[in-house]
Amino acid sequence: MKGSGRHAGAEGLAEPAGLGPRAAAFALDYLPIAGYLVVLVALGAAVGWAFPDAMARAFGQAARAQAIGFALVTLPVGLYFALSEASARRATWGKRRLGLTVSGPGGGRLRLGRSLVRTGAKFVPWELAHAAVWGIALAGGEPTPVHQALLALTWLLVGANAVGIAVGRQAAYDVLAGTRVVRGGVRG
Repeated sequence: MKGSGRHAGAEGLAEPAGLGPRAAAFALDYLPIAGYLVVLVALGAAVGWAFPDAMARAFGQAARAQAIGFALVTLPVGLYFALSEASARRATWGKRRLGLTVSGPGGGRLRLGRSLVRTGAKFVPWELAHAAVWGIALAGGEPTPVHQALLALTWLLVGANAVGIAVGRQAAYDVLAGTRVVRGGVRG
């Protein structure tokens, strides 16, 4: 039996989703995220034009800029993923379009806590990259060894997740959370 590469559960014997479909689903999910980012940047530009000193104070220190970026970008985007994947549909908008779902242990629906762990671990590389970029920007554009290490770790984690999906059908964050992304979800 092909049990090692499959995940049994409520959806029967579902085929794990490979790197291509998962990347395509993320690309689709990035469309509304990009729209949100465009609105956020436009609002930021308007506030920056109206209150340049306030913006300079808000984003003039790396830790503060990182915290604001987390609150305005990473947190809403992360909640989109976590809440969507813990919902009855078990998928984000992009995953639903491609017929993918996220399954918890035993193939069932994710509980919110497990979905938050999965999403948090999934976005660690994103936050490491943000920290490095803010640090580089505020250091005059010259990366320090710490910034270089953060960027290297970012790419190491992204690469490990991609290899895990391509070879074993699970990213490190899926292994950590005990989840699988499988084919056979409801399209729409």
